[in-house]
Amino acid sequence: MEEKLAALLERLKACGSLVVALSGGVDSSTLAKAAGIALGEKAVAITAHSELLSADELADAKAMAKAAGVRHLVVDAHDLDDAAIVRNDKERCYYCKRGRFQKLCAWAKENGFAYVADGGNLDDKGDYRPGMRAIEELAPVVISPFMECGWTKADIRRQARAWGLAVADKPSAACLASRLEYGLPLTPERLAQVEKAERFLRPFVQGQLRVRHHGSLARIEVGPDVFTALVRHREEITAKMKALGFTYVTLDLGGYRMGSTNETL
Repeated sequence: MEEKLAALLERLKACGSLVVALSGGVDSSTLAKAAGIALGEKAVAITAHSELLSADELADAKAMAKAAGVRHLVVDAHDLDDAAIVRNDKERCYYCKRGRFQKLCAWAKENGFAYVADGGNLDDKGDYRPGMRAIEELAPVVISPFMECGWTKADIRRQARAWGLAVADKPSAACLASRLEYGLPLTPERLAQVEKAERFLRPFVQGQLRVRHHGSLARIEVGPDVFTALVRHREEITAKMKALGFTYVTLDLGGYRMGSTNETL
């Protein structure tokens, strides 16, 4: 880890100035901390805000920027103004990430910052992630320092713990759009349904939690060790989900797995 950290800090120093895309998760938060160490005031963290980002994630982003000691800006991404994102096909992440990082690149150019950094790591190559293609297309201005320096998710969590970052063991939390099945158009109402449903369920769940939106059906994904707790509260949970607009409520016996909506592709 000492060698990996040294290589990462050296790579960031070589940038001269850097914008870090900060979502509030462990990857981008650890990268923001590293950028602050390497570049000081020449590093800035920017969070793209829209209906796709939950209020809890925005709060984490603000807290992590403060912990990292870097200047933090929140900019409106206007994701739902893009029809390609709203239609929610299998390329949604590509269109979303391309639009967001184009905005960050424009901001960087206008404000004298040389590069924009994404928190992607080596483990991200193991899932269907069309957004990575957008990052590659925007090179060399957009970079992925963790990938360049050979960092895995485990490396990032280990360093986050060493720096005392509160998100070191935070479960991965993709944007709210990832909860909607492909082909179901993204609307503020549907995204809010998911956010409110997950917030309600969170006190019952330790670890990963997803409420997958299939129109009239809510499919709850949690670890198998949490099944009993949810079943114990099934009447309360069902009533809440129906109050949010779902007709049917299911517990996925397959348990949580990353990117389960991609199983239909």
